[in-house]
Amino acid sequence: MAEGAVEGPRLSELLAAGRRLWEEVETGAEPSSGAPAVQDKVRQGLEALQRAAAMVAQLDLFSENEELEEIASADLKYLLLPALLGALTLKQVDLSRRLEHLESARAHFWRFLKLCRSYGLGSFHLPPAAASPPGEEDAGSPCPGGPAAAQPSLVAMASSRQAKIERYKQKKELENRLASMRTFVEGGQADEDQIREFYILQIQKWINTSLEEIESIDQEMVILRSRGTAKQSSAPPHGTSRQARTPLKPFILTRDAAQAKVFGAGYPGLPTMTVDDWYEQRRRQGVVAGQSTPQRAPAITDEELQKQQQEKKEEEDDEEALQKARNWDDWKDTHPRGYGNRQNVG
Repeated sequence: MAEGAVEGPRLSELLAAGRRLWEEVETGAEPSSGAPAVQDKVRQGLEALQRAAAMVAQLDLFSENEELEEIASADLKYLLLPALLGALTLKQVDLSRRLEHLESARAHFWRFLKLCRSYGLGSFHLPPAAASPPGEEDAGSPCPGGPAAAQPSLVAMASSRQAKIERYKQKKELENRLASMRTFVEGGQADEDQIREFYILQIQKWINTSLEEIESIDQEMVILRSRGTAKQSSAPPHGTSRQARTPLKPFILTRDAAQAKVFGAGYPGLPTMTVDDWYEQRRRQGVVAGQSTPQRAPAITDEELQKQQQEKKEEEDDEEALQKARNWDDWKDTHPRGYGNRQNVG
């Protein structure tokens, strides 16, 4: 298809604006990616790329049923839209929505890889469509060794490491070739074959970037989900908090029924109870369950107690004590006060 037949200046301008903003964020001199100016560029870039992607979908520019040769050279650059969307989505710094941003970015990268795979661009294994939850095996990864697959395979680890090295070498080679061709293409001096090669090299470079980003995203998502699980397990289950006991109303605790009557009369608004009554009430509430009420001696009043003490005292008084008391009274009758005080001090 000819470029003029499938796009207007608006579509190309949106792609150019989104890509320029991504490059400014990626190579910017801002000390922090969370700076308001940086995040404003991220937001504007995402808006431009999303509008461009919507227009490409509406025009039905790409199809999995067609061959790479059927795509016009000038239209190849629009294959990069999902990869650029994924890269800019990762630049967002809202920690409360980090997991959401990771899932969105991964979906963008995966759609880009799937589209490239359908056109035969690059030789790579397509990752699973969605990241596996913690504890589940990756459906897209090989599982050598049968039962031993639960443990890390040294062969798989070595293969993964070798694949990373190869991707790194290929990425550097592609960057060097792109740098040498950029001036001719952007300056309008390249022919159609050179333009086509330039865009295909860009797509292959972003294939390596997307594979690396998906691997990094999956690792971060496992960490974030495990943290969320740990927080949920540490929090007390809903509805299992200790049942609140019925608060006790204020009252006066007395030794016996007699005191209860006395204090109750003085404080008509405040109930009174004996120790036995209080203990029985607590036992019915289950506070002292399994314990029997201690046996106490029958309560006696203060009046009866004083009477018993007086009787006991009278019994202990013997006749000798009574005689001494009588003699002392007689002596006081016959001797005035101060008798025998020669110094007259009394």
